[in-house]
Amino acid sequence: METTGPMRMPTGIPSLDPVLEGGMPPGSVVLLLGDVGAGSQEFVYSSILALASPPPGVQAGKTVRPGRISYISFTKTKKDIQEEITFSFRHDMSTGLPSIEFFDLSSQYFDATVVPVGWYSGTDLVSRLQKRAESEGMLANLADSLNDIPPGSLIVLDSLTDLATSYAGTGNWTDLIALLRGIQRISKQWESTVYLLLTRGILDPRQELEIADAVDAVLLFRWEETTGARRQRVMHIDKFRGLMPFLEDKDLVKFAVRISSTGGFEVSNIRVVI
Repeated sequence: METTGPMRMPTGIPSLDPVLEGGMPPGSVVLLLGDVGAGSQEFVYSSILALASPPPGVQAGKTVRPGRISYISFTKTKKDIQEEITFSFRHDMSTGLPSIEFFDLSSQYFDATVVPVGWYSGTDLVSRLQKRAESEGMLANLADSLNDIPPGSLIVLDSLTDLATSYAGTGNWTDLIALLRGIQRISKQWESTVYLLLTRGILDPRQELEIADAVDAVLLFRWEETTGARRQRVMHIDKFRGLMPFLEDKDLVKFAVRISSTGGFEVSNIRVVI
């Protein structure tokens, strides 16, 4: 019998997708809000590596893999990201890495800072100043890059922390929130999943709430003290459009997390909330 129900775009994490009934609703903008080192970055790396190999775009039943995986960085180079991934996980996990498309917006990002041009660009100063004068701004450049990505993709923004700290405390903060709401709106038309990485505790609580309100899902990664003065990574699903009622019905909103070089990000023990 043919299965019924809405389509899902998998995360590629074998221990998590069954909990999400196959994955995330296509068009979801997902905020990955994490304590430093608590697992949000490894979640992204594990997800994109799993979905990049075998090739993206494969459909099975009610799940469809992304047609393209696009990684947008504001401060890191493509080489930095690729080396971090290959150093973190065993070699056979990285076979799909070449199929991931990278967008390096670091030049536009650092152009608005005091960082010397020679630290992030090989072009001469006059060319950089001319390009800076012609630039429409960081948010406009980001929007242009998103428009170049085909529908049905998985998009990673690494990181929203970089953008948010640039606009926090300025009159342009509302522009950032407006762009996030625009991404949340257009992602449904594109049927693309978007990961937004944000380090917890850097922005003030009100700003974090504004961002959380502008997305479809919030996955919170944090450290939790356990017996014996040991720390355990945990993941909370604070919000998820289209999935939260199902998850709460089964008390599946809090998970223990394990990260390894052989398995990447894993939900090693589902923990229920009583």
